[in-house]
Amino acid sequence: MYFFRGPYEERYCARGEMENRIKEQQLGLFADRTSSATLRANQLRLYFSSFAYVLLHGLRRLGLTGTAFAKAQSTTIRLKLLKIGARLRLTARKVWLSFSEAYPYASDIAQILANLKQHPAWSPPG
Repeated sequence: MYFFRGPYEERYCARGEMENRIKEQQLGLFADRTSSATLRANQLRLYFSSFAYVLLHGLRRLGLTGTAFAKAQSTTIRLKLLKIGARLRLTARKVWLSFSEAYPYASDIAQILANLKQHPAWSPPG
């Protein structure tokens, strides 16, 4: 079945989605807080917020596909996936991440890590 995309779908829906992303950065990643006394401090805060948005967008695009969080807003991702208590143990060759047994999103974290392993940031030598 052929679906005609009219001007409403092409322009206004895309514009609304763009404005949702702007609002998400302002409210969810605290880009609206420029309450420091100096311009440089406020600029640094906006740089950090923009960098956090780019990282979160990359996580959403690469890691969250196929999970319940694929279309979640940044506030939901931050509160349910990133702001959790876990025990981190580093060795020379591995990083061990231990969650509580009562953590409800452990299977989602496993899926996200599997998704991210498919997109390595660098290729190992050899």
